[in-house]
Amino acid sequence: MSASNIVIGFSPCPNDTFIFYALLHHKIDTKGISFTPYIADVEELNQKAVKAKLPVTKLSFGAYLTLTDRYRLLQSGAALGRNCGPLLIVRPGTSLEEIKDKVVAIPGELTTANFLLDYFLPFTVQKKILLFSEIEEAILSHSVEAGVIIHENRFTYEEKGLVSLQDLGTFWELSSGQPIPLGGIVGRRDLEPALIKQIEQLITQSIRYAYNHQKEVMQYVRQYAQEMDEEVMKQHISLYVNEFSLNLGKAGRLAVQTFFEEAKNQGRNISPFPLF
Repeated sequence: MSASNIVIGFSPCPNDTFIFYALLHHKIDTKGISFTPYIADVEELNQKAVKAKLPVTKLSFGAYLTLTDRYRLLQSGAALGRNCGPLLIVRPGTSLEEIKDKVVAIPGELTTANFLLDYFLPFTVQKKILLFSEIEEAILSHSVEAGVIIHENRFTYEEKGLVSLQDLGTFWELSSGQPIPLGGIVGRRDLEPALIKQIEQLITQSIRYAYNHQKEVMQYVRQYAQEMDEEVMKQHISLYVNEFSLNLGKAGRLAVQTFFEEAKNQGRNISPFPLF
């Protein structure tokens, strides 16, 4: 890999394809850098990052807790916010106590969703890792008692007859006072700091282009979300692409720092808080 050709990992979810469209299609001046996409589910990206396989990648903050020695957090491209966290969902009539020691589906061991489940639950459960898009059906088929949903599933679970037992994001916000740090873009620490800074700026420019050319960008987004309703795609983007995506800023950095502090308070073995 040369500095002029960077492999960049991100998910097929609408917020990520919206963010990276202009960057990948040379709709902005990329200053001589070309980007090759590696598109995969976020937990696959997390596992790739554990092995430092990707030079630049989307990463759950739950995974980043142990990877600050390998990756530097970029100031752009992140998914943070309020009222946008994962939900703990169940079949109607199921109480919180009834899921104790039962099987709960999660979208990945290293996901922020899994971290927030542990942060909320006052007891232990058995966890089953499923692709995020399979969790609703697993609950409906009674193969799991409950599940933690992320991404666009927060817009679809009610249509399928499921109910929210707890908004894990709201629990985090009320407990910590901070926005939810869901995922960020990280660059491997063997990349030059100047290159990282350049990529940060290009991601911000790519987002601004997407905001200004939404009809064009949505054609690309739709390629990876063909089974998703158009309105759900737009809701997804509106929820997860915001001012924190353009730049973390002081408030975003504080949210990430608080996330690390809360993990340490839980007794987790984590990496030192990252130097941005």
